[in-house]
Amino acid sequence: MWAVGSPQGAALAVAAAALAVAVAAAWRRPRPVREVLFFPCRPCCLEALLAEAEAEAAPARPCPCPLPRADTSLSRLVRRLLSARRSLDLCIFSFSCPLLARAVHLLHRRGVRVRLVTDAQYMGLQGSQIGRLRQEGIQVRHDQHSGYMHHKFAIVDRRMLITGSLNWTSQAIQSNRENVLVVDDAECVKPFLEEFERMWEEYNPTNYIFPKGSASNAVEIND
Repeated sequence: MWAVGSPQGAALAVAAAALAVAVAAAWRRPRPVREVLFFPCRPCCLEALLAEAEAEAAPARPCPCPLPRADTSLSRLVRRLLSARRSLDLCIFSFSCPLLARAVHLLHRRGVRVRLVTDAQYMGLQGSQIGRLRQEGIQVRHDQHSGYMHHKFAIVDRRMLITGSLNWTSQAIQSNRENVLVVDDAECVKPFLEEFERMWEEYNPTNYIFPKGSASNAVEIND
């Protein structure tokens, strides 16, 4: 056994202290986000989740609807969205789900910067939530070419990516076979951030080119 104060004892103490610091740091470090969600998703009540996010310090209000409160792919998706504290960048082809629109509007009211890129043809369809979100002050930009803006991804606080096959429609959520991947790996998030910023600039209304005589038909973008 090494005597107290011996070189070997001092080295052992230093090694033990370093190990303790490393273990404490690893314990405090947040676990990486790696989640896969599959749809369709059975109907469930998310009123308590949304109400809690609307008034974080207030108790959840009871909901009289008969739907069960359950942990589902939709509830997990909504929780990921509501975790945004600074920004939410959305790139969604078709967006007609009122519940997801409510979550996005809630973040906007909380002061989170929300930007939304969508498809020009689908944003005008009956049931689309895009017009409502624009009216509520959320920045919206759309493509201006013949092909579809077919992306379906969201970036939370510029560090967490939500992407997959899911369009944000009630039909897709409740009836379709769909997938959503949620990750916070910087190497995955970075190219999606770059793609979003590239489209955001490309779809700037000041860059639009309208045919002669069509200026009066220009769509006003709240930007």
